Amino acid sequence: MSLVEVKGLCIDLPGKPLVRDVDFTIAPGECLALVGESGSGKSLSALALLDLLPAGLQRRAASLRLDGTDIQAASPAMLRSLRGNVAGMIFQEPMSSLNPLMRIGRQVAEAVTLHRRLPKSKLLAATMALLAEVGLPDAAATLDKFPHQLSGGQRQRVMIAMALANNPKLLIADEPTTALDHVLERQILDLIAAASRARGLAVLLITHDLEIVQRYADRVAVMQDGVIVETGPAAQIFAAPAHDMTRKLLAARHLPPPLSPPAQPVPVLVVEHVSVAFAVTGGILRRQKGAFSALHDVSFTLHRGETLGLVGPSGSGKSTLTLALLRLINFTGRVSLDGVDLAALNARMLRATRGRIQIIFQDPFGSLSPRLTVREIIAEGLEIHEPAWSAVQRAERVRQALAEVRLPPDAIDRYPNEFSGGQRQRIAIARAIVLNPLVLILDEPTSALDVTVQADIIALLKALQARLGLAYLFISHDLSVIRAISHRVLALDAGRLIEYTEV
Repeated sequence: MSLVEVKGLCIDLPGKPLVRDVDFTIAPGECLALVGESGSGKSLSALALLDLLPAGLQRRAASLRLDGTDIQAASPAMLRSLRGNVAGMIFQEPMSSLNPLMRIGRQVAEAVTLHRRLPKSKLLAATMALLAEVGLPDAAATLDKFPHQLSGGQRQRVMIAMALANNPKLLIADEPTTALDHVLERQILDLIAAASRARGLAVLLITHDLEIVQRYADRVAVMQDGVIVETGPAAQIFAAPAHDMTRKLLAARHLPPPLSPPAQPVPVLVVEHVSVAFAVTGGILRRQKGAFSALHDVSFTLHRGETLGLVGPSGSGKSTLTLALLRLINFTGRVSLDGVDLAALNARMLRATRGRIQIIFQDPFGSLSPRLTVREIIAEGLEIHEPAWSAVQRAERVRQALAEVRLPPDAIDRYPNEFSGGQRQRIAIARAIVLNPLVLILDEPTSALDVTVQADIIALLKALQARLGLAYLFISHDLSVIRAISHRVLALDAGRLIEYTEV
């Protein structure tokens, strides 16, 4: 008997079908992977299974059963019981799912007490056992921490502990490793697989990473435009894909090599012996007790028209180095941008120089103001750095930037929520290049995108680099992306440069 049975699932926005006639089953202990491009209906199909669809969406199905219960006929009380008792869910971004004002122990305990009444001593023991099961090294210390005091991998482990709190039969993992480096990704997925084996859990894995699917899934269902276009055993899907979308997803994993570097290298960013230390405080008066060395003696040179890949595990110092290069934190050493020592600039001169080194963030939706139109978002930098320009001149430069990133002219007066993830990242790129910078720092710019959109963004960045002579510092934990765009690679570990070499 199937633990999950979905037949004829349809989800509609009034006047627009989003998911059509989706069928799939999951047996106890089985891992089914739902894969497809962004917007293909993967997450909506999973949310429908727990009756968690956003307001305004309409759901209907010939059959929608979870552990024998008809979801469509279930009462609100029955649905609350199913969520947690029968199915646990791990979301993509734990920082958005965890309450920033509650300590970790209280949040995990709350997940337990929603479905079980336990004496205080047994509740504490159950909470400690869950944190230990998911591999948090010091469960007792973790109890009193807030989410921001944990690393990304530790927060995701807490989310898994909460999902497992009431011994569910099904674990729904919605892009559970998107923002993690490869080491943490493997640890989290191994943890989910171990929990599945130990508890007999079925897993619904939603992802755009086909390497994950190949390693962990028993069966695969490929979605396109709200429809499942191919399904079958994972080995069969990878060996002999039958549908064009499956072949497209598999082909997108093989990115072409980077463009040839300039024949005559011209240094544009020179970093010499940069170190960063943070004060360690303690006690009631928060006095300094020592210092933590986050970055130690890092040196490199970035040339015009070149891409330097920056890799390293979480906590290796990548973000600290980025903040130092932008002079957003104090550092020792020297950072020269086109011959100008950034540390020697006063506030007015530094502000004028910031337009020459721009950053593109991992999450375009989080970095674009939802209250501004595309025109206002891209023109904001021009208003600061080109105050003498007229409104007409700024509007024309915005249109040029949109054309550079291959967005249609009618995008200019729309808002970020009207665009896909890949289109939002193009808007973020347009905002950066509108100031004609010398250097772009790209902080995991493709990690939240599916493989086909990722390939499109990489191709766009290569084209812009060839046309504009931009220098890129490209931060990523995806080595296939690093190989596709980087001419040289700088590897950090524990704040130290451990390798600096050609790709």
